[in-house]
Formats: sequence, structure tokens, C-alpha cells
Amino acid sequence: MAKRSNFYPVILAGGRGTRFWPLSRKRRAKQLLPLDGKQSMIQQTVARLLPLASPQRLWVITNDDLQGAIARQLPRLKRTQILAEPVGRNTAPAIGLAAFVLLRMDPSAILGLFPSDHVIGDEKRYRETIARGVALAAMGENIVVLGIRPTRPETGYGYIEAGAQLDSNAWRVRRFTEKPDLHKANDFLAAGNYYWNSGMFLWSARTLANALREHLPKTASLLEQIAAAYGTRKFEATFQKLYPKCENISIDYAVLEPRSAKGEHSSNLYCLRADFGWNDLGSWTALFEHQLTQARNGGGSNVIEAEDHFILNADGNYVYSPKKFVAAVGVKNIVVVETEDAILVTTREHSQDVGKVVKHLADKKLTKLI
Repeated sequence: MAKRSNFYPVILAGGRGTRFWPLSRKRRAKQLLPLDGKQSMIQQTVARLLPLASPQRLWVITNDDLQGAIARQLPRLKRTQILAEPVGRNTAPAIGLAAFVLLRMDPSAILGLFPSDHVIGDEKRYRETIARGVALAAMGENIVVLGIRPTRPETGYGYIEAGAQLDSNAWRVRRFTEKPDLHKANDFLAAGNYYWNSGMFLWSARTLANALREHLPKTASLLEQIAAAYGTRKFEATFQKLYPKCENISIDYAVLEPRSAKGEHSSNLYCLRADFGWNDLGSWTALFEHQLTQARNGGGSNVIEAEDHFILNADGNYVYSPKKFVAAVGVKNIVVVETEDAILVTTREHSQDVGKVVKHLADKKLTKLI
């Protein structure tokens, strides 16, 4: 697939991945871990995108704790392409900064926003979908979101309501709805015209910059000042001073929801169906389900990552202890993760609560464990 000269993938890699504690830590977050193969999640993300854009056009937004490790994992990227936020300010300031910087460098730039920790099953179809989205984003003030057909009433994702259909895989967006309760999620699933918001977006740098000026003017002004200093000696000082003043807000709340309020025929919002085997691996349970589907283990209905193992009357368990022998006897639906300094024991049902462990450790100032 030919590279498009004005396509710039921007990878968000500042998350902590607290629900993957104790394997994911402050300086070794989820996106740096090889959870689905030999490469880390961010290395896989970059490899998927390289057929569409050269390494010189890939950007990563992360934090000070992870910048060095990411640079080591991605040696083809220059250090100046890996921006470290002084403080976390959610997705709107992060992608907004990239838009304002790239708009100054290339007024025709088309940006793609990609989380660094997704799993993609069909990479060929993934790239075809992105290429279609890039073309649609280049046609005007269009914002394109990749939507996932829901398979269950998930309350942990935002939803996209599809309106008028353009073709077999593209619709105008009627509205965005942030994480619904279970009743609403069931209604959305039954309706058939709702998609999970994948967090992957495509738009021109100019479109995003203008949208931020309209919907988030204070933050947009700060980002423009930071972008104006990019490439100069004043950049780091300007970044450190002004970025913490930006609003802490997601791109969904900052731009997509107010834009969708204009109505589906006036908002220039479009949804492309992403039929390419997507998983965001949001918890140990999600990883268990993914690996079980991939049949990469010898544990039957269990996923056991160990030197060797023995299973007796055990079902639905995830155990990570790669350097030891593991015996699972008479247990069901548990999660056990062992590292050198910590052990997590929970159930698959409660794996979403693992992030609360990290909060407890932070409150107790047990910094060596976070």
C-alpha cells in the first residue's frame, strides 16, 4: 500500500495501564509490554502503521517517565518526534498539540490518532480502513472516527450512533454517547446502529485546530503558543510553563460531543466501520479472553504463562508466573500475576478493580511498587 505524503499518525502512549499491575508500572507501562507476542504493544502499533507513513512522519505523545523507554523501543523515530507531556492533560490537549505543531510544518497534514495498546487481527483491512478514512478527512472539514460493531452491552466504552449511510461501511454520525449504564448499553446493542468508539480518529490538522479554537479556545491558545516554540531553544521551557494550564479533558468531550450537537448533516462527523478484529486489552480478563481465542496456551480453558504447569479440575483461570512451575487445582475464574516484588490475586470478574491497588500504593507512598 502506497504511503501518503501528508498522513501523520500520532500515537498516544502516556497511559499508566494501572489495571495491568503488577506487570505494568510507572516506568514500564502497559504499552511497553509484550502482552500479545514478542513485540511490545507500541512496537506493534508502529509496525502496523509504517506501510502508510514513513518513520519521519510518526509522532508519539507520552510522559517523562516513559519517554526514554519508548525512544529505545522505537529507534527509527527521532527524539524530537516523541513529545513528553509535563503533566497528563487527557487526549484533547495531547492530540491538539500535535495538530498545531504539524499545521505549522505541513498545512496539508492529515492526522491519525491511535492509542498505543490496541490489538488488531486483520492488519491489511486495518490499513485499508485507515486509507479510506484519510481520504475522507482530506475532503473538507471532516472528522472521521473508526467504530467497532458491539458484541455485548459494554459499559466501559463510549458509543457512536450512526445516522445516514454513505456506503456499506460508512455513516454520518448522529451523536456520541459516553459510557452508558447497562440498561442503555442493552438498548444500543438491540438498536443495531450503534458502534463502540475505538478511540481512533482521522482529521486534517487544520480541521482539528479550528475545532479546538471553536470548542476549547483557552486551551487552543496555549497550544498554539507551545507549537510556535517547537524546534527552538524556548520549546521545553514554554511547554513546561503553558501545558499544565491546558484543560484536562478528552477529545470526545472537548470536540466530538459539541460538534455532534450541530446535527448529523452539519457536523461533518463520519463513522467508518472497523471490521478488522479489534481489542483494546483493557484488563487481565480482556487479555485472558484474547489469548484463549488465539489458543496460544496449553491450558485448555485456562491461560497459564509459566515454565511448566499442571491443571486439575480448574477452569477459566489466568496465571502469569513465567519463571516458575504452576499448579492449578480446583479453582475457577481466578487471576494470579507474579512479578519479582508483588503478587496479584483476584477474580476475572473483579479484574477491572486492579487499578485501585495502585491508588492504595500511591496513598501509602509505596513508590517502589507503582
